[in-house]
Amino acid sequence: MCGIVGYIGDDQAAPILLKGLEKLEYRGYDSAGVAVYDGTSLQVVKAKGRLKVLSDMINGGKDVPGTVGIGHTRWATHGKPSDINSHPQVSDSGKFAVVHNGIIENYLALKDLLMKKGKMFVSETDTEVIAQLLEYYYKGDILEAVIKVINKVEGSYALGIICADDPSQIIAVRKDSPLIVGLGKGENFIASDITAILNKTRDIYRLNDNEIVVLKR
Repeated sequence: MCGIVGYIGDDQAAPILLKGLEKLEYRGYDSAGVAVYDGTSLQVVKAKGRLKVLSDMINGGKDVPGTVGIGHTRWATHGKPSDINSHPQVSDSGKFAVVHNGIIENYLALKDLLMKKGKMFVSETDTEVIAQLLEYYYKGDILEAVIKVINKVEGSYALGIICADDPSQIIAVRKDSPLIVGLGKGENFIASDITAILNKTRDIYRLNDNEIVVLKR
């Protein structure tokens, strides 16, 4: 079962994401990844295998600076375990990064539609369809694009989304897949399980189905 962690605040995000993902290892996974905004663009690092492989790649998070990011541990459903199929999945231009728990049932039809419109796909995942749809619908308003996407996709999802155009926020959405928000002082979190953020906050909000949350510092 996949795991999600997201952080926005004033501390370095990557070490917090790794620590949160470590607490979710019990759920089972075959790959892990993080996406962090470094002040210029989204830096995405992913690795097949244990979380330690990812952690070693980025020196415990020190090599991926930035104070907003999302992380994920993946259990393969669409596509084999691989670096490319790991989350976060990103849009064509690298503007959007998405982590996702659940299954998008109509992803093949949506993927076909997007490919006909010129979008290039690199993974076998249903999650990449969400990232590509976000970019397709994005006209300067991230929340508007998110709403259009969730009105198109069918299935279950817990989503964490960041966009390089506005790294002052993380957008989270839930439908039929658990997702919580953790509230801190000058920092906020998302996670698929409370255990991921208990060392940071015990002030928790559990998202209801079809709720969208915009997290800022």
